[in-house]
Amino acid sequence: MSATASASASADERLLETSPLRKLLGRPELGSVVGAIAVFVFFALVADGFLRAASLNTVLYASSTIGIMAVPVALLMIGGEFDLSAGVLVTTSALVSSMFSYQMTANTWVGVGVSLLVTLAIGAFNGLMLTRTKLPSFIITLGTFLMLTGLNLGFTKLIDGTVSTKSISDMEGFPSAQDVFASTLTIGDVNVKITILWWFGLVAVASWILLRTRAGNWIFAVGGNQDAARAVGVPVTKTKVGLYMGVAFGAWISGQHLLFSYDVVQSGEGVGNELIYIIAAVIGGCLITGGYGSAIGSAVGAFIFGMTSKGIVFAEWNPDWFKFFLGAMLLLATLLNAWVRKRAEATK
Repeated sequence: MSATASASASADERLLETSPLRKLLGRPELGSVVGAIAVFVFFALVADGFLRAASLNTVLYASSTIGIMAVPVALLMIGGEFDLSAGVLVTTSALVSSMFSYQMTANTWVGVGVSLLVTLAIGAFNGLMLTRTKLPSFIITLGTFLMLTGLNLGFTKLIDGTVSTKSISDMEGFPSAQDVFASTLTIGDVNVKITILWWFGLVAVASWILLRTRAGNWIFAVGGNQDAARAVGVPVTKTKVGLYMGVAFGAWISGQHLLFSYDVVQSGEGVGNELIYIIAAVIGGCLITGGYGSAIGSAVGAFIFGMTSKGIVFAEWNPDWFKFFLGAMLLLATLLNAWVRKRAEATK
């Protein structure tokens, strides 16, 4: 073969590697998008009123309450780690904000600020314990989960005398904080919860970090091969601590929404929600082994969760079946994601 022909063949190969079809097959969220379309069409056919604007807004709100946490959890999973304390950390964030405001008779924004510092500190603790001890993230965050569960209950009973916090709705700053974390915006004839905007904003920022920044390259690197990443100069410790603090930031937003939506917080809430966040990320294309996934995929996974939880209600089915459908979706999505990734690698 002549040099000209060889160069032409090489050019053709490069063109094939960047073709739209190959890019599409290589997207982590492809399987979840296909699944979301299937779930949407299914409930549109079997559930009366599912396609109404108010119903879709309800679905989006349910999705956003999961999606706000699913985004940072997805980034953490791409980085190769888990956080089993994420669910109760949301409750911790709300409890600290409420109890500090009430006990110190301060403006509620002071409690919100203290809550942010405490929540980020817990996230940093998880990351530092992980990197210093070299123990699996499962063990580290399981320990944090148990400690926070006990602290949430113990401190609430010690300070407030019951398992729930006192009302702070009459305190200065409550209305403005409620506007930021738990308000409802009217767009046309539809009322839109502000958590949906928080969710979309987090997805946009996380996608930008993953795809357009050096930190995004570090996240994929430490999730793919931590030792190799460290060998080429990736700051593994800083990256993992930052990822855990990202989960903590999401927990802070979710916790403030919980507090300013209901005014009081039950200390036992949040247990088990960490699994829902992980499920949303996995359905969205994140691999359990790390190094693969996307923020958009986590949003699609949360949307599937929202459609299923509310679609069952709109279809007037027994809600006891919800966990069955959630488990089935997890298995099907994992299999579909594995098939899509295998097809993408085969076309390279």
